[in-house]
Amino acid sequence: MTAEVQFRRIHVIQGEYKVTNDAEVVLSTILGSCIAACMRDPVAGVGGMNHFLLPGQSNGSGGEATRYGVHLMELLINGLLKQGARRERLEAKIIGGAKTISGFSNVGEKNAEFAHQFLNDEGIRIVGSNTGGDVGRKLEYYPVSGRARQYPLSGAETQKTVALETAPTRIVVPKPADTSIEFF
Repeated sequence: MTAEVQFRRIHVIQGEYKVTNDAEVVLSTILGSCIAACMRDPVAGVGGMNHFLLPGQSNGSGGEATRYGVHLMELLINGLLKQGARRERLEAKIIGGAKTISGFSNVGEKNAEFAHQFLNDEGIRIVGSNTGGDVGRKLEYYPVSGRARQYPLSGAETQKTVALETAPTRIVVPKPADTSIEFF
């Protein structure tokens, strides 16, 4: 009989990012129109999450609004690289971006479009995405395994767990001696 692992929960609020290589950590957040980008390197066994909202109107072409998203995406990527991740092995999941208030512009959709475009431009593989809708989400991300679970915040009687794809088991590959420096 195996003992159940007790995960240590770390909450990520808007404007923050967290990176860890601890297999007993779960990162969690609450999302409305915000986006959480969850990234990991399955070989290095390190992962993380950010939580951002593009302020104001953004047409996706850059400028002041996207600066916030770019900043948090870069912080997350650099945090992963500092913990031993390799850029070419990074994989991402994008969650959130709901339109929580009808009658207003769809900021959530713009946030999701930004995240997808940023990751595509950076050559980071997107292995899962669940964006849009009209209700918020509670997200739990297990950064070492890559598992993501979300719960709708609709106030409905039955709160269904929606599991994004579960990433394959961590791949263990011997690390070659590398004396190069990678700049981001």
